[in-house]
Amino acid sequence: MRAFVVEHDGDQVTSGVRDVDDDQFLADGVVTVEVQWSCLNFKDAMVLRPRSPVARRSPLIGGVDAAGVVSASADPAVAVGAVVAVHGFGLGTAAHGGFAARLRCPGTWVQVLPEGLDARGAMAYGTAGYTAMASMQALERNGVAPGSGEVLVTGASGGVGSVAVALLAARGYEVTAMTGKADEHEHLVALGAARVVGRDDLDDRPERVLGAERLAGAVDCVGGETLARILRVTRWGGAVAASGLVGGAGLETTVYPFITRNVALLGIDSVSAPPAVRDATWRALASALPAASRDALVSAEIGLGQIADALGDLDEGRSRGRVLVDPTR
Repeated sequence: MRAFVVEHDGDQVTSGVRDVDDDQFLADGVVTVEVQWSCLNFKDAMVLRPRSPVARRSPLIGGVDAAGVVSASADPAVAVGAVVAVHGFGLGTAAHGGFAARLRCPGTWVQVLPEGLDARGAMAYGTAGYTAMASMQALERNGVAPGSGEVLVTGASGGVGSVAVALLAARGYEVTAMTGKADEHEHLVALGAARVVGRDDLDDRPERVLGAERLAGAVDCVGGETLARILRVTRWGGAVAASGLVGGAGLETTVYPFITRNVALLGIDSVSAPPAVRDATWRALASALPAASRDALVSAEIGLGQIADALGDLDEGRSRGRVLVDPTR
């Protein structure tokens, strides 16, 4: 079997496509999936960094996402022939992942896809799309609805951000997309953004503890200082769904947004959510966008041999939207 394999040895990282022994690399789990599609995520790029905090075994088949058909199963809840997605629970970080023609995992990691989503459609969303939908659902549970006002999406040209723009716009929200890439404005408007702004757009009355009340809600894919700025300008009763840390893992803020404006900060996890939550989120994704709009999220389709360069682009912020991986290429 051909696979994209990453090896860590201290500060040295090697990666590339090679033939691997199924008995060695597919020893774990009770469900075997013939992978038809995978996709790139920021965590995949983190796996390639020296002394990566997320790569927990070596050698490792990368790929935190996969979708395909079940070819063998010892789990009665997962039928042979089912079309499934696999993500989270250490796939592609602690366990061999989706950058291969085949994977094996526990049955609890497997999500049988709802009607309306095939393997390619599922990977057009992937973990990024799942996170974007979970973010929108969290906002709505906290009272942010279409017509509430401006909803900001940060990191809007990236995986989670681009899907969030499309999902929110299709739902009827007034979406403001934030990006540091001037050449992405046209693309983000095509996805449904009402306006596109730069990274400095949140600077408002920096001499005060709070800025003017502006945002009804936000989907933040960046974290760090950007998240702190969002909280300062979220209006009374608003909510912010946070899922990213490319801007930093720290958060320097005050209690004022929470105790004077009743702002809710909502953490979004795509790794360890229980089966019922995952099922509800994937079902929502299946009907969220027409096929043509879902396809518009995909910027490229690549083979295993192109993964390393594509992940370099992703890590350096040169990537747009969703990049699909065909493990047979």
